[in-house]
Amino acid sequence: MIAVLRNSALSTIGELGKTTLFGGEVIGNLLRYGTPFRGLLLQMYVVGVRSITTTVFTGFFVGAIMAIQIHLQLRDFGAQAFLGGLSASVTLRNVGPLLIAFILSGKVGAYTTAELGTMQVTDQISAIRCLGMDPIRYLVAPRFLAVVVSSFLLLVIGLMTAIGGGALIAAVDLGVNTLNYVQNIPTIVTGWSVLTGVAKSFVFGVIIAAVSCYRGYTTRNGASGVGENVKSASVQTLVIIIIADFALSNWIGGLMDFCTGVLGW
Repeated sequence: MIAVLRNSALSTIGELGKTTLFGGEVIGNLLRYGTPFRGLLLQMYVVGVRSITTTVFTGFFVGAIMAIQIHLQLRDFGAQAFLGGLSASVTLRNVGPLLIAFILSGKVGAYTTAELGTMQVTDQISAIRCLGMDPIRYLVAPRFLAVVVSSFLLLVIGLMTAIGGGALIAAVDLGVNTLNYVQNIPTIVTGWSVLTGVAKSFVFGVIIAAVSCYRGYTTRNGASGVGENVKSASVQTLVIIIIADFALSNWIGGLMDFCTGVLGW
């Protein structure tokens, strides 16, 4: 049992290292050569624009759920006036970016993994090498950057939609005046809350891009390999996002304490 756990842990750490190195290689390629703007826009449309409906739908219900759950707690203390601020703060800091990133990893990440994986097992990537071109530069880099940018923008859209969803459900179902809900947000939601949400959105976008591109690019064993790597990419992305969420929450919390306590910001 211990040997199995040890081997599993070592395998997981090894895959994490390989994914990190691959992501670094792609980023280095982007810094050296850039990527065609037209190709970037095409990939952003494929992975981003087509996911807006899903993101908005998810964000709305994330905000609504947070408003309902927090209202149940505040009602016992007669503090419903703080619903807007607390709901928006929790959504921006942690729950919103995390849940929306989960949805995007299953939609954007799985699509990118399957697309690159199919190219790999059908020898399209080998054909590009035979033509003397670098598949990292012409195939992976545009998709990597498109997934990062699209995921970041979609997460921001989802967070704004979540706040709107919380305000709507508070007015329709919880009897909280929309004006009071919105006016209370600036009293609790600080710049650090917004910074936390934006930072997590960007990092989660990079994670989705790195894992999906790496898993797709390293696919083997035909159609079954594509399916296996799509599954592995989804699981690996979720695990890394959770770990990154913990690390970012701890790091940003420490940075906030330092800036407010030492620098007086």
